[in-house]
Amino acid sequence: MPTTQNCSHLSIKQLRQVCSSCNLSSLCLPVGLADEDLKRLDALITKRRVINKGETLFQIGDKFERLVAVRSGAFKTFVSDADGEQAIIGFHLPGELLGFDGITSGQYQVSAQAIETSSICEIPFNELLTFAAKMPSLQRQLLSIMSQKTMPDIAVRLNNSAEQRLASFLLGLSKRFKNCGYSESEFNLPMSREDIANYLGLAPETISRLLSHFQADGILEINRRHIVLHDFRRLQIIQCSDH
Repeated sequence: MPTTQNCSHLSIKQLRQVCSSCNLSSLCLPVGLADEDLKRLDALITKRRVINKGETLFQIGDKFERLVAVRSGAFKTFVSDADGEQAIIGFHLPGELLGFDGITSGQYQVSAQAIETSSICEIPFNELLTFAAKMPSLQRQLLSIMSQKTMPDIAVRLNNSAEQRLASFLLGLSKRFKNCGYSESEFNLPMSREDIANYLGLAPETISRLLSHFQADGILEINRRHIVLHDFRRLQIIQCSDH
């Protein structure tokens, strides 16, 4: 796709075709949205561009002005210590939004980096709020997404065994891929095992050992980053286990 698109060059039919292939359509195309509102909403999206793998999208402390919608690819968000060591806060997949952490303080509280070549839409936040105030359906969806972002997904890493953490992580990824319209049982891991280990607070060797153990038990198959989940019930049992 081109790195930038200007809505003035697109017809309404073309706009709908562009957006209908995007997993963000539930936010950007609420039911009953009129053609004129669609044009106005699309005009808010200042850039649609490609971010190369390893490229930083924004850094902690940068001024918050926009939300970023992931159209394809994946990102990690993280904080760094004085020595440059990263602590990964989360991963962001197609159909998900980045940047909500900057709303309160006016600055991004984390850094975001592409972990594979990705395409994004950039949406100025203040203009989005102004537009949403005039369109109740969009306002409700935006508030719903914002409320979901107020509770960081850190429970998986607290007081759980290594097996529980990995099982919870895999089940969570499966659910998110399903929400994006992809297969819930077969997908490619966009993140490395080192990044998974960092996020879960484990050693990379532990992740590799557990994946091999799960595969030997018939719970899943994995070939490099391609994974097939065979036994959701076993993963759920492990997730809820007290041992």
